[in-house]
Amino acid sequence: MYLGWFPLIFLLIVFAASMPFVLMALAQVVQIKSPTVLKYTAYESGMTPFGDARIQFDVKFYLYALLFILFDIETVFLFPWAMAFGKLGLFGLVEMFLFIGILLLGLVYAWRKGALRWQ
Repeated sequence: MYLGWFPLIFLLIVFAASMPFVLMALAQVVQIKSPTVLKYTAYESGMTPFGDARIQFDVKFYLYALLFILFDIETVFLFPWAMAFGKLGLFGLVEMFLFIGILLLGLVYAWRKGALRWQ
C-alpha cells in the first residue's frame, strides 16, 4: 500500500543531497570575478583591525544564552497547545500546568544559583 512512496522519497533524498553541490557550482559559474587589491584588504567596521580575535568570554554570557534558548523554545510549545485546547480538555490543561510548573522550577533553580545575576 505505501510501497509506492519509496521512489518519491528516494528522489527527494537525491535532490536534497545534490542541491548544495549544484548551487555551489552554479555560484562559481555565475559569479563576477574581478579581484582587486581592495577586495583582499581586511575590513572591520571601516577600521583597521587591532588586537587578537581570539578572546575569552565569561561563562555568564553562555549561561544567559542557554537559559534564553531553553525558555524561548519551551514557550513555542504553548502555541500548539492553545490551538488544540478544545480537543484536549481538562487533561490538556493539567498537562500544561505541569509543563509550566517544571519550567518555573527550572527558573527558580537558576535564580537561586545566581545564574541570572549580572555582575
